[in-house]
Amino acid sequence: MEEAILLAREAEKLGEVPIGCVITKDGAIVGRGYNRRETGKNALAHAELTAIDEACRTLGGWRLWQCRLYVTLEPCPMCTGAIINARIPVVVYGAPDPKAGSMGSVINLTDLPYNHRPEIISGVLEAPCAHLLTGFFRSLRARKKEEKAARRQAADGDTVTGSPSAEVPSYIDKSTISDYDRELTE
Repeated sequence: MEEAILLAREAEKLGEVPIGCVITKDGAIVGRGYNRRETGKNALAHAELTAIDEACRTLGGWRLWQCRLYVTLEPCPMCTGAIINARIPVVVYGAPDPKAGSMGSVINLTDLPYNHRPEIISGVLEAPCAHLLTGFFRSLRARKKEEKAARRQAADGDTVTGSPSAEVPSYIDKSTISDYDRELTE
């Protein structure tokens, strides 16, 4: 799981939701992945799918029945389907996903009568996995709030710093601008 957390941090550096995944066989990593949906502009670029793809290529087959998958966030429906189809016997995840988790949080797709049902181990290093996600989204919300405020100020004719724009009409006495701005903010 620690390696999956490192991969999640790589996703975060790219501005992606920080989700990382590794697949192991006999204790050795055979597949790695992290979220790249935004940078790749691809809905399929989930950490789990990237790791499954790499593991299949590494091992030379689509059946990963001797592997374990470790992921920082509970898999979504698409990734859960891929896990079932790849016959991965054990899935270990860190943080639950109350919005799209498909291994227990919203639904447990592995309870359906498919021909394969992986063992699910949840909550492994949950705190650091959850912290990555909450920190990312807190920062994203703050950045969006700042951008919205800057757009609002620009639409009102102000600059981000609150100082007057360089383009002051000639009929305005420039020596009074700072006094005028101060009156507006009081």
